[in-house]
Amino acid sequence: MSSDPRQRPHHRPAMQAGAFFDGLIGGTDPAQVSEAADRAATLLVRGAADSADAAVADRLLHLADEEGLETLAELWSHAAFDSLAGCLWRLYLLRAWVHATPNLAADQFEVGRTAAPVARVVAGVADPPGPDQVRAMIDAVLRGIAVADFADVLFRAAAFARVVAVGRATLEAPDAQAMLGLAEQLEAAGHLELAHALA
Repeated sequence: MSSDPRQRPHHRPAMQAGAFFDGLIGGTDPAQVSEAADRAATLLVRGAADSADAAVADRLLHLADEEGLETLAELWSHAAFDSLAGCLWRLYLLRAWVHATPNLAADQFEVGRTAAPVARVVAGVADPPGPDQVRAMIDAVLRGIAVADFADVLFRAAAFARVVAVGRATLEAPDAQAMLGLAEQLEAAGHLELAHALA
């Protein structure tokens, strides 16, 4: 089976998360869909944080795999970075990229880590940062939604994205600025979360 989530057949899982988004997509009123999507993001983040349950963490980790990244995109891709919905979209998008291109992610992280040592430490990727290590790190970050402080989740993801952005810039990759923008948005959202201003 392909590791690219865009090529996987998607299905509704036989668990609570499967019914979670029912009725949100395909509605006639975009404002109502947006409001429901925001409410779903709040329930996922705030409800998961109260559970500290490994099963919940695993469900959150595989949400995009189970529901389909396209479903999450329809719900959250237009959400502002300084919202819970926007944060979740950016986290799942980052995970999807790492899982689709783990060798590239590891190579770019490897190149960038010497120029961004503080971010490298915050990201917490094992040394040496091979494809298995970057996949394990991004999965640990997503599991953190349920078992860690959400600000820490955002800061770790931001640090990883920042190191990758430095690696891309060093390699003169054309999309370095986009990854840097993602890092800055996640970091800013982390500070909002610390200030209890992220909703």
